[in-house]
Amino acid sequence: MVTPMYCVSDIVRFLRQFAPPVLAEDWDNVGLLLGSGDAAATKVMTCLTLTPDVAAEAIAEEAQLIVSHHPIMFRPIQQITDGDTQGKLLLDLIAAGIAVYSPHTSYDSAAAGINQQLAEMLELEQIAPLRPRSAASAKIVCFVPETHLLTVRQALWNHGAGEVGEYSQCSFASPGTGTFYGADATSPVIGEAGRLEHVTEIRLEVLCPSENVSRAVEAMLAAHPYEEPAYDVYPLAEKPLGIGAGRHGVLADEVKLSEFNNRLKTGLGVEHLQFVGDPARSVRRVAIACGAAAEFLRDGHRLGCDVLLTGEARFHDCLEARHLGMALVLPGHYASERPAMERLAGTLSSQFPEIFVWASQIESDPLNWDV
Repeated sequence: MVTPMYCVSDIVRFLRQFAPPVLAEDWDNVGLLLGSGDAAATKVMTCLTLTPDVAAEAIAEEAQLIVSHHPIMFRPIQQITDGDTQGKLLLDLIAAGIAVYSPHTSYDSAAAGINQQLAEMLELEQIAPLRPRSAASAKIVCFVPETHLLTVRQALWNHGAGEVGEYSQCSFASPGTGTFYGADATSPVIGEAGRLEHVTEIRLEVLCPSENVSRAVEAMLAAHPYEEPAYDVYPLAEKPLGIGAGRHGVLADEVKLSEFNNRLKTGLGVEHLQFVGDPARSVRRVAIACGAAAEFLRDGHRLGCDVLLTGEARFHDCLEARHLGMALVLPGHYASERPAMERLAGTLSSQFPEIFVWASQIESDPLNWDV
């Protein structure tokens, strides 16, 4: 029997480093949303949106993992049956043993994410986030006998602790002496109840993103041998990440909006787009927020941007752009994000050359569907 070279968890680990979940918006649902991390992975498919026909493609091609930009189960569901479209899709994927990972807004905002790709496609200079992000973190400190140091430390690592920048499995351990006096009802792992004990212990320290602290502490407690483990959680000052949501930058030369639109059509391979603004107006500073993100209009306006590029916008967003004196360019939700999923397939293929990775061949822009 040949042991699989990679598991779903290996790909998930890379995706979490490539597009850190800390960058995701609070309302989003990113991560491994379906399936087992222990499953073998020899075929992976990327897509923008996991629709029934896209799922059927993955099943027919015997994929083990789908990386779908838009999350399944975006909103809480109370039942999974074949009586509705989403329920049947999920049941079909489960029956086929296919896992689903969604990077969504973490990929939008990542250092090499969708908005950065759009900014580079337009050859912007001085590229920076529209909304810079800071990371909240904490230090978890616990005291553990040396016999259980490796077990407790691994439990913390497995649940999101111990990452420092591009490094993982980070920790610090120092020996010391702990004391305790157990009441008659206690059953200490070391020593006896009813007397003062002096125990050699290890002080274990790990850094942990704030959003992972609860589950990391829970895992530590489950792995710890003591009845009443002693531990501390120290909140740390927020650290600027140097990245964030959206992008803005400047064109090398001032151009008319009509010329900007033509460059965008060429770059995205689209024939048509919608826009708000006088085609003859000048454009130099550009704001970018892929998908449906007209809420970044005021961020762009605050930074002196002449135009916001996003995929789609509501009627009142268009009125808002006109009120602010900004142009608004809308190539379509699909057009603004699908190329990045094709690019992600290439990135995964380079990172895992033994795995067959492809972008869905069936997926297309719903605005072009025949109905």
